[in-house]
Amino acid sequence: MQMGKILSCSQRVYSNYERGDIDIPTQTLIKIANFHNVSVDYLLERTDNPDTNR
Repeated sequence: MQMGKILSCSQRVYSNYERGDIDIPTQTLIKIANFHNVSVDYLLERTDNPDTNR
């Protein structure tokens, strides 16, 4: 499954997110966290705990 489809963006835009060339919009960051079943803080390396606070 292509992450670009999941996030409703092109693969090029997603690649730019991965490389850090462009900032990830908040709603997109939430979608990525939900897809991987981790917290946004974990993705942002603000915690070592991947558990979500739902």
